[in-house]
Amino acid sequence: MQARIFQPARTAMSSGTAKTRDWVLEYEPASAREIDPLMGWTSSDDTQRQVRLRFATKAEAVEYARDNGIEATVMEPHKRKPNIRARGYGENFATDRRGAWTH
Repeated sequence: MQARIFQPARTAMSSGTAKTRDWVLEYEPASAREIDPLMGWTSSDDTQRQVRLRFATKAEAVEYARDNGIEATVMEPHKRKPNIRARGYGENFATDRRGAWTH
């Protein structure tokens, strides 16, 4: 069985980092999806595709894969630089601002 271990990226709809700290083990698809001719739904006979395991650390995920005989590929995350301002959002309303607030 092929699997991949990765840290999920944040969703495009938010700037938060919820659910991005865990490591995920996800199986690669063993068969292609098929379109049902009657209803038009996509389906697959591959039930492993539904399994998605979460781990606190990368080492735990790799150890789980090794103990269960799963061939896993580890994908390292691309870390982004944090965008933190010196005084944050409250600086917009500070009484000791040096310049005029422009908007």
